[in-house]
Amino acid sequence: METNPQYPISNIKHPRTKDYLWPHLRDLPYFRALLRAVEARFYEDIELLAPTLDLGCGDGHFATIAFDRQLEVGVDPWWGPLQEAASRRAYHGLAQSDGAALPFPDGTFASAVSNSVLEHIPYLDVVLQETARVLKPGAPFIFCVPNHNFLPNLSFGRLLNRIHLRGLGDAYRAFFNRISRHHHCDSTEVWGERLLRAGFKVERCWHYFSPAALRTLELGHYFGLPSWISRLLTGRWILAPYRWNLSLTRRLVQPYYDEPIAADDGAYSFYVARRV
Repeated sequence: METNPQYPISNIKHPRTKDYLWPHLRDLPYFRALLRAVEARFYEDIELLAPTLDLGCGDGHFATIAFDRQLEVGVDPWWGPLQEAASRRAYHGLAQSDGAALPFPDGTFASAVSNSVLEHIPYLDVVLQETARVLKPGAPFIFCVPNHNFLPNLSFGRLLNRIHLRGLGDAYRAFFNRISRHHHCDSTEVWGERLLRAGFKVERCWHYFSPAALRTLELGHYFGLPSWISRLLTGRWILAPYRWNLSLTRRLVQPYYDEPIAADDGAYSFYVARRV
């Protein structure tokens, strides 16, 4: 397992001033809600100077829960999610744009975030360079991504390895990576070099989401089929977004929401980088 001595995690807190789990559970499949809720907590201790860019903002759901103010600009290449973001009033402004060609002058933004987006982009270097271009010197860039622990800790892949079916295990990991639409599950060393090439320096980084939490997410991709059907038919992931309906779900995922940061074996990494 990779260790991360250059980016200590001892100063990371677990604030409890706001419940991020319930607002996600009532709107999203439980596995996605759990991951987003864990990530939303991290932003409490991070100052985002205005104007802020949300790179890959999607439908704006995460921003309405994670941030205590409207962010200035959300960018996404897909029109449908942007329409949802507009209806949620998550941003002062929205732009439909590819991350490789952002429609803003140099040094427009004082901060930027990108929550669970960069792993889905194949041409990552040019997107990072564009993000650096539109940020002011010294501006923070905060993002999170799955890391090198993601694929090795998938439960069905581990099971196949244990019964000496490593080839099938590799095929399963490739399959799950494909349905997750991941192009990058990299270590902090890889990310540090990639960011440096683009004009960033990593200031802080920590791993989170334990192997047990990852198993919950993995299984959720299969148990979440009813939510997917509901979304197709009604436009809503959760048909009955009430506490009486979701109380058992909450009890099942609450321990993973409350777990401490996993320094070595967490399947995701959260980065605070800064424009050089």
